[in-house]
Amino acid sequence: MNLAWDDALWAAAALSVDPAGLRGVWLRAPHGPVRDQWLAELSRLHPTLRRLPGHADSERLLGGLDLGATLNAGRAIYQPGLLLQTTPTVLLLPMAERLPDDTAAILGQVLDQGQLTLGSSGVMQDTFIGVAALDEALEDEPPLAGGLQERLGIWLDLRHLGRAGGESEDTRMVLDTLPELDMHALRAHALQMPVSDAQLQALCQTAMALGVDSLRAPLAAIKLAKVMAALRGSDLIEDEDLGRAARLVITPRATRLPPPPEQAEEPPAPEEPPPPQEAQETPPEQAPPEDTSQDQEKNTDEQDEPEFDPQAMAETVLEAALASLPPDVLAQLAQGRQAPVAGRGQGRSGDRKISLMRGTPMPPRPGNPRQGARLHVLATLNAAVPRQKLRRIPASSKARLAIRTEDFHVHRYAENSPTCLIFAIDASGSAALHRLAEAKGAVELLLAQSYARRDQVCVIGFRGTSAEVLLPPTKSLVRAKRSLSGLPGGGGTPLAKAIEQSLHVALAEKRLGHSPSLVMLSDGRPNVTLQGQGGRAQALEDALTLARQWRAHGLPAIWLDTSARPEPQAQQLAQEMGARYVPLPLANGRRMAQAIQSVQSGSALPTPPAVKPVWQNQTAALTTPVWRNPA
Repeated sequence: MNLAWDDALWAAAALSVDPAGLRGVWLRAPHGPVRDQWLAELSRLHPTLRRLPGHADSERLLGGLDLGATLNAGRAIYQPGLLLQTTPTVLLLPMAERLPDDTAAILGQVLDQGQLTLGSSGVMQDTFIGVAALDEALEDEPPLAGGLQERLGIWLDLRHLGRAGGESEDTRMVLDTLPELDMHALRAHALQMPVSDAQLQALCQTAMALGVDSLRAPLAAIKLAKVMAALRGSDLIEDEDLGRAARLVITPRATRLPPPPEQAEEPPAPEEPPPPQEAQETPPEQAPPEDTSQDQEKNTDEQDEPEFDPQAMAETVLEAALASLPPDVLAQLAQGRQAPVAGRGQGRSGDRKISLMRGTPMPPRPGNPRQGARLHVLATLNAAVPRQKLRRIPASSKARLAIRTEDFHVHRYAENSPTCLIFAIDASGSAALHRLAEAKGAVELLLAQSYARRDQVCVIGFRGTSAEVLLPPTKSLVRAKRSLSGLPGGGGTPLAKAIEQSLHVALAEKRLGHSPSLVMLSDGRPNVTLQGQGGRAQALEDALTLARQWRAHGLPAIWLDTSARPEPQAQQLAQEMGARYVPLPLANGRRMAQAIQSVQSGSALPTPPAVKPVWQNQTAALTTPVWRNPA
């Protein structure tokens, strides 16, 4: 039996029964026969499946004033939005990884409340929707927005599923008979399904063991277990339902492996009640007579009841949850290298800022069309129409609509500011020659992608007693090669001067509207002070002072430690600077570029390649600089 595909079919069946209770599914799968067959199964089980366009604005989602009908009728007429569904409906959201943040926030709020406000009327109406978010993001791309991820109960990952099919006979029987059943009766039966404290405790312990901190996961798992028990025609939730719900809800959210049994903390033993000293001190004539008949009846009743161990149920649910994890995911969890699933990482597109002229359109806002702002005609009419009964139009006027200043709305756009990567390269010492070649290769690899992202690269080299801007912010690959080819090595380490020069460049770029970020390439061993004199203690103090100034400006930074082993001073400087510390004792230009991109996007760092023996390396790889080697 194909366990992953079997669970995916159960998820489609449960979502078709109660989309509003489960709130939806986050499906991570590319275009292919596996996803197409799952969507075909969901469409067969839930014929009212509707497509939700990701580019829809807030008025189309929430509803608003129907301007044409209002002008014809002479009174305010509101039209419902796509999110207003009076019957349980699944909304299909294709390319969910590209969903704008404001649209994701609207969906998350409606899924949380189960209600929405109809336009500007202030009337709250109930809606019964669930979202099937189709995420097609690759491994190195940001996925669906984290706020919407959290609210979708079921998480499905079919990216590594080679083929569809292989479900069990019981699953196929449930799917074949489901279209003939009464969905309303199934939902009512699932809602009234009893849940024991031991089952709740088992799901919560499983979530804690796998590092799931949110309480939404156990709540969604118990709702899913209820629906699955109702689909089986049972009146009670069985271990099979709990295990399948844990695999679909809790397992995909796992961030760590559970501790071994010998390391697991044992619950404290219950304290024994103190001996009844008062009864012993009571005189014999005042002691009440003991009634042994009731105690005997209680003992016999306790012996008749079956013994139930909540810890055994929790272990069973945890084993079922771990059964669906692939081996590579288990290895990542064991090493603590699980990539965060929250989308919208920083770095690649720069900071998002509001513009009045160009960029991605955003919902209009009240304002005057001045200083370059343009009037949004439809939004202005929508704001003016409901207030016409309160405004008097003179009889001599030919106007049919009274528009005031408070009705004005203006266009708004969101544009991403360009990103400027500032490389501060330590060119001091004998090891600088090797690291300079790696830095040159990293800059060249990043410049190859700068045109598509509209970002820039700046290179600062520091050695001796000064720090020099070798390459001002540019996108030119030829200019970068020429500037880097003449970078010498040797001398002291003026780290404080390098941080000061980087701060000047970053503040200048920030004043131009850019988003600067620093990539510090050093071993963190300063020996030249800010005044250009020798002295390790004073040089370290000056570097710490400049690092705190960098952090005070709220600028992002990455510290790449180039020493043979992690250096405590480099870690201290990175902490004072507020930078992400990345030790790279065995690095090359390509891995350095991957490390910078992964830190900016918030994903996990790439695994360092295995070190080959010297006799397996080619001679050209030992003599040719990395930035000149196309490999």
